[in-house]
Amino acid sequence: MSTLLPDLGTEIVIPVCAGIGIVFSLFQWYLVSRVKVSSERGATSPSNNNKNGYGDCLIEEEEGINDQNVVAKCADIQNAISEGATSFLFTEYQYVGIFMIAFAILIFLFLGSVESFSTKSQPCTYNKEKMCKPALATAIFSTVSFLLGAVTSVISGFLGMKIATYANARTTLEARKGVGKAFIVAFRSGAVMGFLLAANGLLVLYITINLFKLYYGDDWEGLFEAITGYGLGGSSMALFGRVGGGIYTKAADVGADLVGKVERNIPEDDPRNPAVIADNVGDNVGDIAGMGSDLFGSYAESSCAALVVASISSFGIEHDFTSMCYPLLISSMGILVCLITTLFATDFFEIKVVKEIEPALKNQLIISTVLMTIGIAIVTWTCLPSSFTIFNFGTQKVVKNWQLFLCVAVGLWAGLIIGFVTEYYTSNAYSPVQDVADSCRTGAATNVIFGLALGYKSVIIPIFAIAIAIFVSFSFAAMYGIAVAALGMLSTIATGLAIDAYGPISDNAGGIAEMAGMSHLIRERTDALDAAGNTTAAIGKGFAIGSAALVSLALFGAFVSRAAISTVDVLTPQVFIGLIVGGMLPYWFSAMTMKSVGSAALKMVEEVRRQFNTIPGLMEGLAKPDYATCVKISTDASIKEMIPPGALVMLTPLIVGIFFGVETLSGVLAGALVSGVQIAISASNTGGAWDNAKKYIEAGASEHARTLGPKGSEPHKAAVIGDTIGDPLKDTSGPSLNILIKLMAVESLVFAPFFATHGGILFKIF
Repeated sequence: MSTLLPDLGTEIVIPVCAGIGIVFSLFQWYLVSRVKVSSERGATSPSNNNKNGYGDCLIEEEEGINDQNVVAKCADIQNAISEGATSFLFTEYQYVGIFMIAFAILIFLFLGSVESFSTKSQPCTYNKEKMCKPALATAIFSTVSFLLGAVTSVISGFLGMKIATYANARTTLEARKGVGKAFIVAFRSGAVMGFLLAANGLLVLYITINLFKLYYGDDWEGLFEAITGYGLGGSSMALFGRVGGGIYTKAADVGADLVGKVERNIPEDDPRNPAVIADNVGDNVGDIAGMGSDLFGSYAESSCAALVVASISSFGIEHDFTSMCYPLLISSMGILVCLITTLFATDFFEIKVVKEIEPALKNQLIISTVLMTIGIAIVTWTCLPSSFTIFNFGTQKVVKNWQLFLCVAVGLWAGLIIGFVTEYYTSNAYSPVQDVADSCRTGAATNVIFGLALGYKSVIIPIFAIAIAIFVSFSFAAMYGIAVAALGMLSTIATGLAIDAYGPISDNAGGIAEMAGMSHLIRERTDALDAAGNTTAAIGKGFAIGSAALVSLALFGAFVSRAAISTVDVLTPQVFIGLIVGGMLPYWFSAMTMKSVGSAALKMVEEVRRQFNTIPGLMEGLAKPDYATCVKISTDASIKEMIPPGALVMLTPLIVGIFFGVETLSGVLAGALVSGVQIAISASNTGGAWDNAKKYIEAGASEHARTLGPKGSEPHKAAVIGDTIGDPLKDTSGPSLNILIKLMAVESLVFAPFFATHGGILFKIF
């Protein structure tokens, strides 16, 4: 049966939607750029008075503070943060570039050797009667798509960081006019990153498929097997971005907190603290560049997993291009839905008071999910035949189009549930975090106990949500169902990233306000923006972990099919040893990343103490600290420390596949998935809860909070210790684990032909 949308329509719709996403992000960037960070009076002159409030009266003018001086200071601080972030990313990318080339050569050699670099056509893997392109072609095209995915991921992270460092001082300056104006700048800047990333990922993948099709022609099985390299490239860069950025940001943060807040009793982001610039740089390289690469990797992998399964189902066998592009059409619809959703935050409604910030961000999630459900229905009914078959471990399963709609929808709504459960456990508006704050009365030890308990408990509902999504989607459409459920969760990626990037931008804005010596009122506004951003950042991590679980399961299914494993039997020793080792890997990886943060923070603490003790007049504010040395410590430590965890993740599938074979590797992947998801959720939520418990005490907004405060009180000091312990959990180990489970699965899928042919050396010997 044919589809309502013809193939030509598909050829037009996908690039047009990607183009709309790119144009919209550039328009948002233009609006942000209208806020001037210079000493001109233009930004505040009455002639500019319009709907956006560019001519609103400034607090400084009311209070008689020198406005020009403040703006100049903000510009200087912004430049220092931007330069630090750019120099770190360039250093990181030099190391990652060497790895990228080395790994590309490895892909070519391993996949080419499957058929001894033969240039002859070979029987297809799933249909022996048909002839497919030679293994050498798969090797070449997989290598090319790996490099394309890697470069797209690097560019996504870099652009996100540039936009964030461009917007932070602008958010601070707009806070002088009101909290609503500052919110719009921060949110628009986040939207620039979200839409650029979603649209670029879709466009590059679509162009790659069409270029590869010129060579592969009717061999769609080979074509989409080669495309899996795109997901591998995206995720391998994300791993280094997440781990390197996470170590950088937390080394600076822990160092600044321990000496500044605990020992010297000075506020967070105090300009006297030598680690303060490094801390603000870290927010951009870890939470923005790292998060951008991470979610791009998830998007690329879920698309690749769905395309691989579809290519050996009726879509691929009958060469139905529109149905084949169903995953890309869902992402295209997602861009349009997120565009409408964004307007609700920036144009349709205006935020006037602090308490409207968090609901505005949460409404973004709800609106995008509701609209996307309608969008999925439209895509499903126009782009799929009413009935088709999906490959299911050697057999073809008959599926109806409404069943596939439910698969995508269940993933989408599971994401929303995970987001709101994460918010409940990490926001200080609810009892879990308030209980953690209350436990600080009796010191740091009880705070740590309560925080850990909260993290473990917060895993329950997300796991049930993921389990239900897996059961429903697998029952309806086998592994393809799980892949599109993951895409459903990621279909609103532009909105998710906008909310996520908003957090670090607001955090930086608060830091700049403190360092520039702005009034207490402005600092209160930026703190309110930051507190809301903290919760939404936790929601973003919840989305990333949930989607990673579904993505890696879909990739696992594709790997099992490609490696020709009929069943994965846990009772066989080969599988069970893999299972137990795989379950251990997330612990090993977390130990490495946390110890890296600890040793980097140790150097930072020593340097900050040295400066306080040896620079005369620093504590009195008469001398300037040496920010550059602290930035260098964070950069050097993170580059050095990111290599061992990265090597662990990248080498494990290769070593297990070559020496122990595909069955043991399937056990390793299953074990890593099961334990990795639990640890990632609990680590992220524990860290988020400790952070917001500290902010709850500092803000003193309720009667209960005031009994625990103020800053500098014993409960507050206990809360700071909890927050410091939670930093590497929520920003380094937790978020990096979702890349571990995805990356090992996609790498196994890419190398599956080699492992199936030459793997299991040890078992062959014995």
